[in-house]
Amino acid sequence: MKPAPFKYYAPTTVEEALARLAEYGYDAKVLAGGQSLVPTMNFRLSQPSVLVDLNRIAELFYIKPDSNGGVLIGAMTRESQVEHDRLIADRIPLVHETMPHIAHSQIRNRGTFGGCLAHADPAAELPAVTVALNARFRVRNQAGERWIPAPEFFVGLFTTLLEPEELLVEAALPPLPPHSGWAFQEIARRHGDYALVGVAAVVTLDGSDHCQQARLVFLSVGETPVEAHQAAEALRGQPLTSETMRAAAEAAASVDVDPGSDIHASAAFRRHLVQVLARRSLDLAFERARGSAK
Repeated sequence: MKPAPFKYYAPTTVEEALARLAEYGYDAKVLAGGQSLVPTMNFRLSQPSVLVDLNRIAELFYIKPDSNGGVLIGAMTRESQVEHDRLIADRIPLVHETMPHIAHSQIRNRGTFGGCLAHADPAAELPAVTVALNARFRVRNQAGERWIPAPEFFVGLFTTLLEPEELLVEAALPPLPPHSGWAFQEIARRHGDYALVGVAAVVTLDGSDHCQQARLVFLSVGETPVEAHQAAEALRGQPLTSETMRAAAEAAASVDVDPGSDIHASAAFRRHLVQVLARRSLDLAFERARGSAK
């Protein structure tokens, strides 16, 4: 299990990394934590002719407050740092709650926040969570930069809007609106395994304790994070009752998702899990939203 031959570059600045990406284009791969890329290279499922290692670019390692009350995370920030950061826990509790579900601590010690997003694994937790939060990603090339909303960033299986010469450099996570609650739920065969199904939920209440806005985003049920639009619509403007949450969960399972079957679970079982996890996450998110409104 050895990778195919490749050229190796370890730039110390973003500008140098962008120059290498512009030079080699599709032949180059970016190395962040390496927890996904290196195994695929060892099995020769991925055979880049050039590796651009970002681990010496100090400017990409940070967590800092945003002026809007949110948080900015540099692309090379280790997942373990995000997991234990007090600013994340205070300002973006959905991310704080999600991090322990990602693989194992040894993986999180090397895996990076931006690397997980750029890899775009539909079974990964962070893509779904950033879509639920309506995060934005800052992307750079030699000509300049652009911001991409998380719901638009993930376009297919292991595919994003990133161009070959572009680099994801930062994720901007906005604060939750007032009177909002959150929840993350997943079912896996063992702790640390990929989830059979997972969901990130964010709900916001109006002054009458009715649902003003809801977002449920599922993982492991499609080729990208899957947002449950019909479930959200079923909740909009409705009071918080068992009936409305049950109706939303049923809409998510029957309309919003179209999962496939594999050796781990059938499509029917995944639909069942979608309904169960939607209901659980809504219960918890609404409970937290009511608590924040008091």
